[in-house]
Amino acid sequence: MNEQIPAGDEHGALGDAEYAEFMELAAEEGFDLEEVEGDIAAAGHGPLPVLAVIGRPNVGKSTLVNRIIGRREAVVEDRPGVTRDRVTYEADWNGRRFKVVDTGGWEQDVLGIDASVAMQAEFAIEAADAVVFVVDSKVGATDTDEAVVKLLRRSGKPVVLVANKVDGPSGEADAAMLWSLGLGEPHPISALHGRGTGDMLDAALDALPEAPAQTFDVGVGGPRRIALIGRPNVGKSSLLNKLAREERVVVNELAGTTRDPVDELIELGGKTWKFVDTAGIRRRVHLQEGADYYASLRTAAAVEKAEVAVVLIDAGESISVQDQRIITMAVEAGRALVIAYNKWDNLDEERRFYLEREIERDLVQIPWAMRVNVSARTGRHMEKLVPAIETALAGWETRIPTGRLNAFLGEIVSSHPHPIRGGKQPRILFGTQAGTKPPRFVLFASGFLEAGYRRFVERRLREEFGFEGTPIHISVRVREKRGTKNSKKK
Repeated sequence: MNEQIPAGDEHGALGDAEYAEFMELAAEEGFDLEEVEGDIAAAGHGPLPVLAVIGRPNVGKSTLVNRIIGRREAVVEDRPGVTRDRVTYEADWNGRRFKVVDTGGWEQDVLGIDASVAMQAEFAIEAADAVVFVVDSKVGATDTDEAVVKLLRRSGKPVVLVANKVDGPSGEADAAMLWSLGLGEPHPISALHGRGTGDMLDAALDALPEAPAQTFDVGVGGPRRIALIGRPNVGKSSLLNKLAREERVVVNELAGTTRDPVDELIELGGKTWKFVDTAGIRRRVHLQEGADYYASLRTAAAVEKAEVAVVLIDAGESISVQDQRIITMAVEAGRALVIAYNKWDNLDEERRFYLEREIERDLVQIPWAMRVNVSARTGRHMEKLVPAIETALAGWETRIPTGRLNAFLGEIVSSHPHPIRGGKQPRILFGTQAGTKPPRFVLFASGFLEAGYRRFVERRLREEFGFEGTPIHISVRVREKRGTKNSKKK
């Protein structure tokens, strides 16, 4: 079932014969073939390339991110250091999809502005395939900007230099002064008004690869990438040390001891795995929000590089909003998922009872995630981690042939038809799995499918084909009227 699909196949996960048969079916049902082809290509993509937006506070990074993604989602305020839950967003420009990492975040006086900007830039560059470096054209290049330039040169990542706050022709002379940074042509824009942003995005897409430079599972038996993520002080570094059977990472009771990413090749279960420890930065009481923001950047960077996210949760404490946000980040990134409940050896029967109730209540959206109960301190149940990771990877890579999928969908439509709404009963006509890592399906229907029915279809897909430990993406295209082009994606 885990068939390997050649990279760059324009039919997504479909081979030529399967694609031709599928398109014939789409034509018979009256769908526009160009639109169907576009749907398969969109759903069949691998991991999206990542564009990081970096720069000093108050140069307009979040305003630019909102302009790129086409909606006001990244928080914008006059003061630097506004936290937000998300740091990555999906965007589309001229038909090309990509991810944007927003580093609009935090100026920390204790660290000093240079150190805090550099810290953000390092995390974002690590996750990115290309970088947009934003400079305030009215202020010009500062010492902090020069420090970021050094980071960019060391990274070797392609860079698009942006001179923001150029509201008219008179400001372009200020922008030209930024040639001195040595990063090539400065692109004069106004993120607030949209001036010049189209040309800037064209340049950014030219710098981005069609697919990320990171390729998963390179070579036969190559090490799979596992991100250890979780809120500070849940035991990520302790777990990595226990797995490695040595003190690879500093462990301290203070939350956030780890500052630098630690990638470790570790032998487990007869295989070599690459683990990434992603503990947060050092926290101080009056800088907790800022530290959380940096932790989000670091988690995003680790998840983008990983195939499997192992989320550690402190079983002795209530499942927190931060735990749920980290899990959501991994799910939205489309990574295989293992939830490891750490410090299990410290739990009494009463806490175990309440933990189960919390899981049912707070993690109801991910019953498919693999679960292990471990103790990083004693090593208890560590042997269960590898089978859970392997099962999650197998689900993540599973591919269902189109013929078998449509037989299954036919059974669903017959035994559990969609409820009648407004005198009409929409039904699934046919579908295909256009991609893996994670599994991505496109369903073609005669009418709008309600969210509850889509969840039912996903649940039945899991029951029939497994897909343990992996998110599933389902998109639906509706045929509004047979033989017309007025179909639209839902």
